[in-house]
This record gives sequence, C-alpha cells and structure tokens, in this order.
Amino acid sequence: MLLNCLKALQQQSLNKSDFEVIIVSDGPDEETAHVVRKLKGARNFRYLSLPERKGPAAARNLGWLSAKAPVIAFTDDDTLPDRHWLEKFLSIADPIRPIAFTGKVVVPRNRRPTDYEQNTAGLETADFVTANCACTKLALIATGGFDERFSMAWREDSDLEFRLILHGIPIIKIESAIVVHPVREAKWGVSIKEQKKTLYNALLYRKHPTLYRHKIQPRPAYLYYLIISGFVAFIVGLVLNQPNLASAGALIWLLLTAYFIVKRLYRTSLSGKHVLEMIFTSFLIPFYSIYWQWYGSFKYRILLI
Repeated sequence: MLLNCLKALQQQSLNKSDFEVIIVSDGPDEETAHVVRKLKGARNFRYLSLPERKGPAAARNLGWLSAKAPVIAFTDDDTLPDRHWLEKFLSIADPIRPIAFTGKVVVPRNRRPTDYEQNTAGLETADFVTANCACTKLALIATGGFDERFSMAWREDSDLEFRLILHGIPIIKIESAIVVHPVREAKWGVSIKEQKKTLYNALLYRKHPTLYRHKIQPRPAYLYYLIISGFVAFIVGLVLNQPNLASAGALIWLLLTAYFIVKRLYRTSLSGKHVLEMIFTSFLIPFYSIYWQWYGSFKYRILLI
C-alpha cells in the first residue's frame, strides 16, 4: 500500500521543486526505508524514523518539524492522493498566516460492506482527519502540533482540530482535494481489538469537554451500559438464587444484544462469515469498550461515561 501511495505522490501536478515528500516511520522500519530508496525518480522523497515506536502523533510531529515548506499536507501510507491533491491545497493556502484545510476522503466499498469497511467509511463524513488535511506551519506552531499522548491512531486528529478551533484558526474545506482511502484487510473479530482505542476518548474529553460532547459523543453509551447491567443482574440472580432477577437480567441482556447485532448488520454484509462475526463480537464489544473507556478515565483522571 505504501508503494502505491508514493507513486501517487510522484504524479502530483506540481514541479518536483515545489514540494518535498517526507515519509516518517513510527520506529525503525528497514522495509519502508528500502521502498523509499528503491523508488525511481524520488529525489524529493525523504525517509525519517522515530528511534522507537511512539505512535502516529509523534511521527507526524517529526515530519512537520523537519519540513522546510511553509505549508504541510498530511496523508496516510495506505491512501491514494489524487494527482491534483497538493495543487488544490497550495492554490488557496496563504503561507504567511495560520490556516488549515481539509479535503475529501473517498472510501471504496461494496454495496453491502462489512462492519469494518462501514466504520472506515466514516472517514468520508469526518470533519478533519489526517488522511487528508493540510496546515500552514504557522498554524502548527500556534497549536503545538500533535499531542503525543495519543499514541494510537485515534483522536489525535480531532485534538488538533479542536485546538485549531480554540485558537481561532480557520479550517477550510476543499472538496476538490481528493484522497482515496482503500480499506485495509482486517482479521476476523478486529472490532474487539479496536475497542482499546476508546481509552483516548477520555484524554480528548479532558482537554476539550464541550467540543467533545458537541462533535464526538453527545451522550453516554447508554446501550452498552444497559447491556452490561442486564448481564450483571443475570449473574447476581444466579449467585443469589433469585430466579426472577436472573430471568429479567438475562432478558434485558439478550434482547439488547440482539438489537445491537441487528443494528450492526443493517446495510452491511449478510455473508455467513460476517454474520457469525457480528454475533460473536457483539456479545463482547460492550464490555471491552466500557472497560477501556473507564481505563482511560482512570489514567487521565477524568470521569467519562
């Protein structure tokens, strides 16, 4: 995927002297370095690496701080930028004032995608994502760049967006700056592993409580809490030999879990493998998600429910 992205960047409709491509690896990565070295005609491509894995926020900071240009564009290694992508940003950017831009993300998918593909497609409607954005260097200096406490690819772009807003720095949407974001292949049950990212919701909420509630999560995850409450009531009823409590808890737990399964399957793939995955993971996701959210609340000393 990286090679396809680099080839797309080589084809930008700008003179090679007008831009530099910096590829930053999150920790030493000889394979990536080799791909960059072997890319033909890539004299304006530069490879950098963090000394150890610190996450995408730290990698992006290394990139923009190392860049010489007054306008910095960001994308991911698994994207395919349109050949006019940089041109569209640079045609509007004013390098002598703090300003930011966001483009259009296109996520190819089937008419009935998998749940994972559907989640990735959320990039198309997100306000500001690092798969397709640009900032003047003055804007990044004013905001301090990315917060490196976000050590996974989750919420670090929202944090930068919120700080741009709080600093009064305009974010301009440029629909013609297009990046295609194919969906990576994912292992069966990937949605369970993805729940760990929710611990960074607490960090984002601690930093920007009003914007978090306005743009990310207007209300608590009531469905998850009700599912967990039903399961707890079921277990307590069994332990205390209270059949009515156990039956009521089991009914709430199973009915709400069934609703969650149907909700995830609505307009997504109905293949046998995918349906089985949705059933299995839907029984676990509420517990994993709330666990990691409360873990984040404890870690960042903020109550997020």
